[in-house]
Amino acid sequence: MGVKGKMVSLLLLFAFIRCVNSVSGVNKIELLPLSLKKLSWTKTQYPVNCRFFSQKSTSTGTVNGATILQMKHHDSCSGTVQDWNKKLQNRLIADIIRFKSMQYRIRNMVSTKKESISPKAELPLNSGIKLQTLNYIVTVTLGGRNLTVIVDTGSDLSWVQCQPCQKCYTQVDPVFNPLLSPSYKTVQCSSQACQSLEYAIGNSGLCGTDEPKCRYAVSYGDGSSTSGNLGKDKLVLGDVSVENFIFGCGYYNKGLFGATSGLMGLGRSQLSLISQTSNFFDGVFSYCLPVADNNLSGSLILGSNTSVFKNTTPISYTNLVLNSQFSSFYILNMTGATIGGVELQCPSFGNRGILIDSGTVITRLPPSIYTAVKDEFLRQFTGYPFAPGFSILDTCFNLTGYQKVNVPTMKMRFQGGAEMSVDVSGMLYFVKRDSSQVCLALASLGYEDENGIIGNYQQRNIRVVYDTKNLVVGFAREMCRF
Repeated sequence: MGVKGKMVSLLLLFAFIRCVNSVSGVNKIELLPLSLKKLSWTKTQYPVNCRFFSQKSTSTGTVNGATILQMKHHDSCSGTVQDWNKKLQNRLIADIIRFKSMQYRIRNMVSTKKESISPKAELPLNSGIKLQTLNYIVTVTLGGRNLTVIVDTGSDLSWVQCQPCQKCYTQVDPVFNPLLSPSYKTVQCSSQACQSLEYAIGNSGLCGTDEPKCRYAVSYGDGSSTSGNLGKDKLVLGDVSVENFIFGCGYYNKGLFGATSGLMGLGRSQLSLISQTSNFFDGVFSYCLPVADNNLSGSLILGSNTSVFKNTTPISYTNLVLNSQFSSFYILNMTGATIGGVELQCPSFGNRGILIDSGTVITRLPPSIYTAVKDEFLRQFTGYPFAPGFSILDTCFNLTGYQKVNVPTMKMRFQGGAEMSVDVSGMLYFVKRDSSQVCLALASLGYEDENGIIGNYQQRNIRVVYDTKNLVVGFAREMCRF
């Protein structure tokens, strides 16, 4: 390593040490009670059949209107759970795969040379681990058929599995058959939509010499993939009908999509659902994610009418970080954080954007910030026996025998003063259902220069508002109920 490299390493180490040791004190620590009894899962908690969810609209067809879709965590439709410990642990394993997928996509965006999918990033399909999707799901109507799809702010192209399926995973809903929809049309290679594919998915549309159909292929970097033809059909969201909605009709699909019909892309490219419905919803959507383990429903709201929200605090907004290389992601400037009301003084804040994502579960922070968060959390969450770490979670406790614990609160602060208050249920992750292994639900990135991600576990019971026209994201407290 040269002199310059050593100087950079020393500066990073100095910033790391300062971040760890520069936590200012306050007189009163903010703790919130968390009932462990309410999180005692049973084998018969979830209903077996909840295929289709509700849709409702207000002021249909107007820019100021709102379409409200019932939103659930995928686990609420998974039927009887025989082994909760295995399920809780498998969520983390799948989340690592999702995180690697996001990092893979980011690297491909900044690199002029596209990476091939690394075999090391894949979970062997014959490993015996049956993974369900980690995402939240809603029901939409496409071509007259109700389909349950994953909601994903980290993707642009919406797609569903289509007949004739050449290689598809098992889904609950009947597979969409374009031949049975009178309004279905194929997208031609010469169309603007086909040309927009490269911006939306990183790969340009594929055109064969024998047919003019536009073909697409998406690899998510974790072994998951979908490919087929680009098509368009009538999409119904509540009472709003979107003619000629462009989506992927997938004939070859595999990966971590659970038993859903496909995916709803809520990114920012021209092919995302938000861009295609901007005439109806003005480029605005929001969600409130319910706690996954109690069978509650949240909501995905399309439209700028904030009067339909049930927030208990005012919405505070922060500007998106504009970066042409990451223009389809939602990136924020995290400028500070508190644990239990204690302000963390860390030079790493504000140095690098952090993604907010509906599909990633656990929030990843730069090592310097994570260490400061962990140290302050341990200073306040005292008197509980430790337990071994699990997977990406390294700060764990044995809370067996406790009915309730008082947990330090966490607030993330962003450019412009916006704050996101993490719900108390988003602070601890239960690796074992008997509370013998309960961990701080945050993880460290491997390196300071990796991109952090705010996961959905920390977004629960918060109304998160995405305004793609004004390029802002907002936060407000809300108990998620449909």
